[in-house]
Amino acid sequence: MNYRVIWTPLAVVQLNTLWLAASIRGPMTAARAIDPELAARPHTAGAPLFDTVYEYIRPPLGVEFEVIAADQQVRVLTCWSTATGRPAVTGN
Repeated sequence: MNYRVIWTPLAVVQLNTLWLAASIRGPMTAARAIDPELAARPHTAGAPLFDTVYEYIRPPLGVEFEVIAADQQVRVLTCWSTATGRPAVTGN
């Protein structure tokens, strides 16, 4: 059963910023490819960071996401360009 993928407002702003700064549309293409991967297999699509939070890289985009199994949701928390590297983890 597929999970519902939700991008948080912060992740959407970050994706839009990357998209507008890109000379090609790589970030949007990667985002469209990431969504079905996370929906179909959220627990194995990325590398676990802690508890229910994972990281998934599909150049030129990386995302941090949380799996909420009880609601069958995946929340994309942040995204970044793999060219510039992952920002520091801020936690709660």
